[in-house]
Amino acid sequence: MSNDIPQSTSRRHFVGMTAAALAAGSLSQFAFADTNQAIGRITEPANGDKTAIRPFRVHVPESQLVDLRRRINATRWPDRETVPDESQGVQLATIQGLAHYWATGYDWRKCEARLNSYPQFMTEIDGLDIHFIHVRSKHENAMPLIVTHGWPGSVIEQFKIIDPLVNPTAYGAPASDAFHLVIPSLPGYGFSARPQTTGWGPERTARAWVVLMKRLGYQRFASQGGDLGGIVSNIMAKQAPPELIGIHVNFPASVPADILKSIASGDPMPTGLSDEEKHAYEQLSVNAKKKRGYAFEMGTRPQTLYGLADSPVALASWMLDHGDGYGQPAAALSAAVLGHPVNGHSSGALTRDDLLDDITLYWLTNTGVSAARFYWESHANFFLAADVNVPAAISAFPGENYQAPKSWTEKAYHNLIYFNKPETGGHFPAWEVPTILASEVRTGLRSLRT
Repeated sequence: MSNDIPQSTSRRHFVGMTAAALAAGSLSQFAFADTNQAIGRITEPANGDKTAIRPFRVHVPESQLVDLRRRINATRWPDRETVPDESQGVQLATIQGLAHYWATGYDWRKCEARLNSYPQFMTEIDGLDIHFIHVRSKHENAMPLIVTHGWPGSVIEQFKIIDPLVNPTAYGAPASDAFHLVIPSLPGYGFSARPQTTGWGPERTARAWVVLMKRLGYQRFASQGGDLGGIVSNIMAKQAPPELIGIHVNFPASVPADILKSIASGDPMPTGLSDEEKHAYEQLSVNAKKKRGYAFEMGTRPQTLYGLADSPVALASWMLDHGDGYGQPAAALSAAVLGHPVNGHSSGALTRDDLLDDITLYWLTNTGVSAARFYWESHANFFLAADVNVPAAISAFPGENYQAPKSWTEKAYHNLIYFNKPETGGHFPAWEVPTILASEVRTGLRSLRT
C-alpha cells in the first residue's frame, strides 16, 4: 500500500485501498503491556514498510477484561477522608461507586465497536508507531484538519465532534464547512507506541504531525486542540511549517510574562487590569496555588507513578482529580461520575461511560506512566503568551483553567482571525459541549478556506 493518500481520493477509493491492503498484507499483533496477549491487529504491507499507512483494528481478549474486573474487586481501600467534602481529593464513596459500576455494569465492547467504526491506522514516524483515526468527508473541498487530544483524554474524547465536522449539513451548517479529520494518539498515549528514549515532547510531536499530514497527501491543513493538544497546535504554529494554514485552540496560551511572574511570586494583583483581566488573574492565582499538584508530579517524577500501571482504581482516581474537585475545570468529570451537577456545574454531554471508556483505554494499553512523561518532556509554561504569527482562532470557554481575555489574546496571537467566549463549556468541550465546539471550529477557521 502506498504511503500517501492523495487529497482528491474519494471515500470509496480510500476504502478500496484499505481493502486491498488487508488482502495483500499480513496481520501483526499489538501487544498489551509486556505480555503476549494482543489488543489490536495491524495489517502489515507485503514489503514490511513500517512508514506505510497500515490499517489497525482493536480487539481486546476477554481475559484482559476479566483481569481488569478482578483487579478492581481486589482493591485495598484506604480509610474514608476526614472532611465532609472533596478538599482532600476524590472521595472514597465516589470512587467506590465508580469502581463497582466499572466491575459489574460497564461494557468495554461498546467502545471497542465505536473505535472500529472509524478508519484507524498506524504509521511509523521518527522511529515511533503513531496511531490515528482518519475520516474523510464526502463533501468536496473539505479542509484537512488534525485534531489533538490532551491529558487525561485520548482519541475517545473526540468521538462526538467527528460527525459534526465531517458531515456539517446534518447539523445545519453548509457543506463548505466540512473537514477531513485526522485524530492521532499522542506519543505514549492509547495505541501509539510508548517512547523508549527521551525527546518526545510537544515540539517533536508537532513536527511529527506535519509528517503525518503530508504522508496522507495533505499539502495544506489546519490544526486544532485543547489541553496538551492546544500546546501542540501552538508550538506547530510557532514552528510555522509552510503546510499549516492556521490553528484553532480552546486552551489558549495568552498570559503575559509579567502576569505569570507576579502570580509565581505571590505579589498583589497588578493595578490597571480590566475586569476581564482581573477575573483571569484570579483564576490563574487559584490554579497555581491549589490545582497543579498532578501536573507537578507528572512533570518532575512521572516514573514514581507505578500505581497507574498496577491498580485500575489508582489510575481512575488520578485521572479524575485535577486538584479542583467540584470546581472547574474538572467539575464536568465529577458531575459525570456522580450523575448530577456539582456546584452548579453540569457534565453536559459527558457521561460516566465516556470517562470509563477513556480510563479503560489507558489501562488496557498500560499508558498511565508513559502519558505522564509527556509532561516531563514539556519544558514551556502552558499559559505563557504563545507569540504566534500563523492565523489563529481562539475559543475561550468559561469553565477553562482561565478564561483568556481578548486583550491578552490579541497580543499573543498576532494574526487573530477569530475570538469568542461561548456561554457554556469547560476544559473538555469535545466531551461537554461537542455541538458548540464543532460550531466554534467551523466558524473560527472559515476565513481560511479558498
